[in-house]
Amino acid sequence: QVGVGGRRRRPAVDATRARAWHGFAVHSLELPRRGAMGNASCLEGVRGASGLSKPFRPVPVTPKVGFKVCVCGGAGGIGQPLSLLMGMDPNVKELCIFDLNIAMVPPEGVAKDLSHLERKCEVKGYSMEVGKNPIDHLEECLTGCHLVLVPAGVPRKPGMTRDDLFKTNAGIAKGIVEACAKFCPDAVLGMIVNPVNSVVPAMAELYKKKGLDPMKIVGITTLDIVRANKFVGEITNKNPNFINVPVIGGHAGTTIIPLFSQDKVAKTIPADQIPDLDKHVQNAGTDVVEAKGGKGSATLSMAYAGARFGKSVLAGLAGRRRVECAYCMSDVTDLPYFAQKVVFGPGGITKVLPLGELSDHEKTRLEEAKVQLKGEIETGLEYAKGENLA
Repeated sequence: QVGVGGRRRRPAVDATRARAWHGFAVHSLELPRRGAMGNASCLEGVRGASGLSKPFRPVPVTPKVGFKVCVCGGAGGIGQPLSLLMGMDPNVKELCIFDLNIAMVPPEGVAKDLSHLERKCEVKGYSMEVGKNPIDHLEECLTGCHLVLVPAGVPRKPGMTRDDLFKTNAGIAKGIVEACAKFCPDAVLGMIVNPVNSVVPAMAELYKKKGLDPMKIVGITTLDIVRANKFVGEITNKNPNFINVPVIGGHAGTTIIPLFSQDKVAKTIPADQIPDLDKHVQNAGTDVVEAKGGKGSATLSMAYAGARFGKSVLAGLAGRRRVECAYCMSDVTDLPYFAQKVVFGPGGITKVLPLGELSDHEKTRLEEAKVQLKGEIETGLEYAKGENLA
């Protein structure tokens, strides 16, 4: 096209193409934004040797070869939205949905539904009859998996003790972990099976007895971080995407320890408000149950948090370092399992990071939490002593 004065004009970009580029930019590029799916480490790779930022160049995040992900319990209240969010991740080339035949909907139906997303992701569903052994039925489902997310198990019911809950859910988790040990031993297993504080040590010890890497068994505590960031944002009127409060310890009650002093926004909150904010994060799950009238729990926010965790794991596997808090085998305290910042890279967790400086309040909370957490870890360790993976 020729404009005024004979100069050639740049062709206009039609609205459809503009929207297409916008969609690509939003969904297929890793933007160097602090607080999004990790922390400031997102900026690594765009800084020069001097440490000064260079002009940002968009870099597609999709690896040449995508990853296979399985969601065990994928037809449940957490599993369905979690599967949806993982299906939207550009790093995922194949998504498997596994659940029992008594699930609220057949997993094959969930897979068919998700197969209509505008993504280059193949989705398959697999079901198993109640009482059957996963290791006998999940070879096709699990073979080649890089990440297995496990929002499985039963919720705690009235009259059920924590020990009762553990015995039931540990058996469910063991069946899935046993199948993973055979068909995808190098996969990262993200556990959302309560009680996480006991189930993760039990499964990791079984992996170790099998001669496999216990660091592949990771408890997803990301929802505690998500809640802490959100609540701090509400108090300070700041965007929670740019808040990053580490949460250490465990994933239940007083074992949840938000480190508000380690975030530049959170540490501006007056000290006398911190204990109540601390409790707010600890009791947030109960708040959701009460708001749902006892008819449900934190399923949607847990799915969001699980997807954030999964996204970081896959980015790490693709060679892009990510930092998240997670519950795993650890030596940062005198407890053998602990939640703290970890680095995800090729192969999964590549480093467990130190706790850093704690405030006086956080030091007190840490000592209190360790007492409860120690007993819950021992429950898992005792279970593992009497069990073995096939």
